[in-house]
Amino acid sequence: MLNLIAKNKKVFLFIILIIFIIAGILDIKYEGLIYQLLPNSIQSQLTDIF
Repeated sequence: MLNLIAKNKKVFLFIILIIFIIAGILDIKYEGLIYQLLPNSIQSQLTDIF
């Protein structure tokens, strides 16, 4: 497994980046832990967007 990651490092990092972006969007949409840690002013702005 590590050998496969070493050969395709850029592809692996790209996939990890996409997963983090999707997780962040879902956290904001469903008001998860990171969303709850944000100040109320930012929460209200994000609620308007999503």
